[in-house]
Amino acid sequence: MTGPSPPPSDDDGRLGREAARWRARSQRVRLLRRVLPILIVVLAGGVIAWVALRTVISGAERNAETRQEQALVNAVFHGQDDQGRSFMIGAKGATRDPSTGRYRLLGPVLRLNLGGRKVTEMTADGGEYDQAARTVTIGPNVRIADGESGFTLVTPEAVMNTETGTVTGNKGIEGTGPLGTIKASAYVIEDQGERIRFRGMGDQKVRGVINPAGSDR
Repeated sequence: MTGPSPPPSDDDGRLGREAARWRARSQRVRLLRRVLPILIVVLAGGVIAWVALRTVISGAERNAETRQEQALVNAVFHGQDDQGRSFMIGAKGATRDPSTGRYRLLGPVLRLNLGGRKVTEMTADGGEYDQAARTVTIGPNVRIADGESGFTLVTPEAVMNTETGTVTGNKGIEGTGPLGTIKASAYVIEDQGERIRFRGMGDQKVRGVINPAGSDR
């Protein structure tokens, strides 16, 4: 006949508790082995996304700064042509287009042959200054004051080559002065205003009226 089982000892209880803790720890380790790679991928993806986002934001900020136009009030540009003759480009306002580098001019004033025998001045409602192409285009309502002859010329547009000091236009021109009047289809102002040549285009010829009384003065 079998006798009663002995009561569990403290060692048996301790072993049971250790086994339970070991099983729990093993479960955590298995869980971490599955979760940690996912967390690493998520964190790495978050870092990459944040870097990409910051790059996009920085690029947008740089583009916004680049797109901002530079406005100047009472702008003045000084220069010389290839013969060393000085000219001045002024404007009530000038706005630089960052995409082209050109200046849009409000109320431009061009003065040619500064310090020379005579100064030619041109004014208009608006215009554009292209430093890279070395051209200034002004219009409409261009008025050209010839400093020596006293003639005032009116034309829709004037294009100055700042390298040669030559001004041209082919949209018609009219002039009045002490010697009379003149009308032509096109014109060329050479040597920074020292000489003016008028041309006809097609059937339009150069027409002028001489004032004999004015020639006696």
